[in-house]
Order: sequence, then structure tokens, then C-alpha cells
Amino acid sequence: MRVFTVSDVHVDFGPNQQWVRQLSDFDYQRDLLIVAGDLTDNERMLIEILTILKHKFQYVVFVPGNHETWVHCSRFSDSLEKFYWVLKVATELGVLTERVTLNGIDIVPLYSWYDYSFSPLNDQLEESWSDFRLCHWSMSTRDLAAHFHKMNEITLREVVESKWRISVSHFMPWIELLPDYIPKHLDYLWPVLGSTMLGEQVERLRPDIHIYGHSHVNTNTMRNGIKYVNNAFGYPNERTRLSLLQLELI
Repeated sequence: MRVFTVSDVHVDFGPNQQWVRQLSDFDYQRDLLIVAGDLTDNERMLIEILTILKHKFQYVVFVPGNHETWVHCSRFSDSLEKFYWVLKVATELGVLTERVTLNGIDIVPLYSWYDYSFSPLNDQLEESWSDFRLCHWSMSTRDLAAHFHKMNEITLREVVESKWRISVSHFMPWIELLPDYIPKHLDYLWPVLGSTMLGEQVERLRPDIHIYGHSHVNTNTMRNGIKYVNNAFGYPNERTRLSLLQLELI
């Protein structure tokens, strides 16, 4: 079984959706695909794309991203309700959203939200960040992050013996994972990229590899003995390559 990953495919864009559809129906039938969030906020499209991916791969693991919780064109009035709906419908389609062992690999989905631990919220972000308009929560942002991290604590208490361990989140676990070449004028985005609590949970878990998305900045780097991987497909105007990333387990 080979292990592939991708995040931030954003299939609302035609070229991105076409890329998913043209993936081979035969080449990945014995393989695992880990999707680190942000396929689409559209309910019908999410079901369709997850169905397609499940047809192309033997196993699909999916962690919802922030786009999946948008409710601006949705029958859901609350984003947390939609989040749990996403998990439910994915499970019904045979997509994995909870911790599971596959061929000796312990796969650990971790949920999170940003909590401004990377940097304080700023005026520019408050005026421009889409989540503030398109998500509706019944709790504060910090309480929301704590809610998701509490979900992870239940998972972290499980004792699983395995040859390899891979964890996956949508949000970044450490701001230090951003490469040095990121322009300084973009640092206003730091508050909404992730959470240090998520990073601490990853380090407690001690996976061989942690997969994340959200930043649209592809990385493959070591930190404290853990390999951190981001393989974002991205928007059509920022994409540099059209491929899945195959993980190397040694």
C-alpha cells in the first residue's frame, strides 16, 4: 500500500475539479490518500468529490478544513453543526475521519482551529479574512479551538502499537514551519494559520510524519524528530505543480 497526500484542492474551481476527475481509476486501487482539508464548502460537491476519490483509492482519510465549515450558502445556521455533518457524510461514504490502523500504519486525524497563539488578531485580518463572514459559531474563536483540541485528547489517550504513525490536521501546528522566503508583508495572516496547542498535541503523539494544509505553502521539513509535510494543490493562479505527493516510510 502506497500513501499519498494532498490538501487545499478547492474543487469549486473548474481546473481543480477536473484534476480530481482525471486521476486514474486503476493506478491507486491498493493505495491510501490522505486529504488535509479544504475540498469545498458546497455540500453537493463535497459528496461528489469524496465519492470519486473513494472510487479511485482503496482508502481515503479526510480532515475537514475551514472552507468545509462555511455556511453562507448552506442549510446549516451553525458551522459546528456543519462540521459534524461533514464527518457523518464522509463516514457514510466509506471515507475515514477517525484514528485507524491500515497495513501497520497508525493514521491519526487531528482537529483544530486557529486561536491567535501564532500572533494577535489585527485590523487588516478582521476586515479581509473570509471565515469571519462565512462561518457562524456559537462560541468564541479561542473556545472553538479548545473544543477541537479536546476532541483530540480523546484520540491521544488511545494506545496503538504500529510500525509507523502518521497524523494529519488541516491547520498548521507550528508557525515556524513557514519557510523564510515568505514575504514579510504577509505576516498579518499568521493569527489564522494554526495553533501551538495543536503543535503540542502532535509532539505528544510523536508521529513519524505530520501532514497539514491551509497555508498553501508546500513544505517537507523536520522539526524535533517529526517530518512535517504540506502538499497543497492550491488555487489555479498559484499552483506550481499538479500532483499527489507519495510519502516515504522508512
